[in-house]
Amino acid sequence: MKQTFKIQIKGLVQGVGFRPFIFNLATQHSLNGVVTNNEQGVLIYINSSEKKALLFLNDILKNKPEVAVITEHDIQEVDFNTFSNFSIIASKTKAQINTPLTPDFAICKICKTELSDSKNRRFNYGFTTCTHCGPRYAITKQYPFERMHTSLSKFTMCKACNTEYTNPKNKRFHSQTNSCPTCGVQLQLVDNSGKIITENQESAVLKITTLLSQGHIVAIKNTNGYLLCCNATNKDTINELRKRKKRPRKPFAVLYSSIKAIKRDFFINSFEEETLLSKVAPIVIVKNKKKVSIAVDIIAPNLDQTGVMLPASALLELIVKKTHFPIVATSGNIHGSSIIATKKEAEEQLKTIADYFLHHNLAIQFPQDDSVIKYADSKPIILRRSRGLAPNISAKTRHKEPILAMGAHLKSTITFTPNAQTYTSQYFGNLDNYTVLERYKNTIEQYVDLFKSSPKKILVDTHPQYQSSILGHELALKWNSQLQKIQHHKAHFCSVLGENDLFKSNKKILGVIWDGTGLGDDNHIWGGEFFSYQHYKIERLTHFEYFDWLANDKMAKEPRLALLSLLDEEHQNLIKDKFTPTEWKTYLTLKKTNKVQTSSVGRLFDAVASALNLIDNNTFEAEAAMQIEYCANTINNNDCIDLLAHIDYDKIPSKRLVNIILKAYLVDGVSKAYIARSFIYTLAKSIIYLAKKNNVNTVACSGGVFQNTTLINFLGKLTQKEKINLKLNCNLSANDENISYGQLMYHLYIKN
Repeated sequence: MKQTFKIQIKGLVQGVGFRPFIFNLATQHSLNGVVTNNEQGVLIYINSSEKKALLFLNDILKNKPEVAVITEHDIQEVDFNTFSNFSIIASKTKAQINTPLTPDFAICKICKTELSDSKNRRFNYGFTTCTHCGPRYAITKQYPFERMHTSLSKFTMCKACNTEYTNPKNKRFHSQTNSCPTCGVQLQLVDNSGKIITENQESAVLKITTLLSQGHIVAIKNTNGYLLCCNATNKDTINELRKRKKRPRKPFAVLYSSIKAIKRDFFINSFEEETLLSKVAPIVIVKNKKKVSIAVDIIAPNLDQTGVMLPASALLELIVKKTHFPIVATSGNIHGSSIIATKKEAEEQLKTIADYFLHHNLAIQFPQDDSVIKYADSKPIILRRSRGLAPNISAKTRHKEPILAMGAHLKSTITFTPNAQTYTSQYFGNLDNYTVLERYKNTIEQYVDLFKSSPKKILVDTHPQYQSSILGHELALKWNSQLQKIQHHKAHFCSVLGENDLFKSNKKILGVIWDGTGLGDDNHIWGGEFFSYQHYKIERLTHFEYFDWLANDKMAKEPRLALLSLLDEEHQNLIKDKFTPTEWKTYLTLKKTNKVQTSSVGRLFDAVASALNLIDNNTFEAEAAMQIEYCANTINNNDCIDLLAHIDYDKIPSKRLVNIILKAYLVDGVSKAYIARSFIYTLAKSIIYLAKKNNVNTVACSGGVFQNTTLINFLGKLTQKEKINLKLNCNLSANDENISYGQLMYHLYIKN
């Protein structure tokens, strides 16, 4: 006897080819019914016996599309309804959306093959996609995920595309991003005066390859925003890009045509290779070989590692395959600004940087930088969470109302819970920058509109001058929302507790939170903190010894100031030549009158970098720390000591540590590489020391310092040896990108 069964599938199941998969599976099972997207995910009705319905559901779970993620499923009998066949119907829901947002997917192998096949009608078409690949989040206007809810709605499918779209046996059956050269996205190549060079698709790509080979800088609009590109083998052009972008030393990423080409220049382990070839297709930081084909000394100065990536889109695939050399591909923006996504902004803001522009007419709703990942042994360390990773995050939460967490200031994100899901946005950047702040504000508005929900509670950092805190106060008044202030480092701690599902733990957990800056509860600048967590309460156990916070934020840009702050009078004169006479007098006076103190491990790294004469002035955040890590890795793994061995301490003696280092280098002549490696090892040992001293066997680490893979490698080995459980941020960056998520976790779970 036939009945009607309703099957609800939840998770990442929209925009991944799930409905066409269900259609074909139902046909194989000889079932009649319908499938549609709804506010919960994918909804299916079938006429079947109970036994056949359960077999069908089992087949769905077993053979789901590769990029789909099923989190929940449910089957129940409903009132009988006769279906004459099986069909896909468009979404008609008006209920609130309660499903993950589909991230962008890198181009698949089949689409790559079509691109290079001269007999295929998508030959050389730079916006070739299918149900398994292409932009999703970047072009989303509304949900559920339907073509009419995306930027592609303005492109009407031609007869050939529509035939594919309606053919159950075609890979583009119900592919919402389907298009071709006849009906799809169009390219336009112009010079920086606005003169049109060509609007022919094939000639535009060929001309780009010529321009790049001739040493020109080209701004290319990818599906997630503009990239500034140039020949990665041309030193003069790369130097010119640095000069024009005002980015003197910060590393650039390099786009390669294949994993084989990357392996010729770099050492790649299996984890790195898998990540490069994944659907995320992020930038991966890998180790240089001695001989490389690119100008690596200018691309990543004074480093032994480089960020590399493979093409995430059909357009980049076409360009890099035809150039026959790797391409520098860095975010299309003025240094420090948001990635640019519109033709108008690109031509206004990048005309002094780019010689040429490759535009296209597909609107980008959510511009995103490329994600960046580095590996510490087998552990992925996310340096920037953006394209392909944002905005979904797996979070076991118990929120009952919409909550908006505003995050931090320098590496800003937002976290929003308008429904049962948790959404943590892509990285925005420094909110001091006007364009970043505008992008940040606009995304909040887009989320509120997308989910038709305004927050009842808004969570902000305790620092009153953070733009995120200021805006949070304004929005709380606008929406009549309850406002809660949450301390920066406690939010960091809660981010790693939340990611590792540790809030229910009855055993004490040691939270180690090291970063550059954050306002502490005592109005000093925290950054080297040790917390304990137990029974939904957080306490500050101890911290790095305080030292003077000199010249406010200038200290973060000048490692020499951190060094001066940490040195005792006996050793101060050893660094006098790092300052002019006027500066020396001024800063010594400041040191005597200063009232604000800091425990910052970020500034401690700065001080050590200056002590070893590696760098005295940072041109980008964490530059000094990167120089120390590079220096430390020029010698053998085991060639180091604990510089604080045999010293008993509750607070880590920052000043003593720096004075030991300066004396060892300048007076005793110990090699800077040995000292740099010993310094990082000492920090790892200090965590073990304090964990044992406090009888804790689980350690949870967060904060920007824990993006240092040498530190993570040391810590991994030491915790394994001491049988201590080490927990790190795993789906979020350890830096301030996790603050918004941590604020949410603090609000939901901490009872302080």
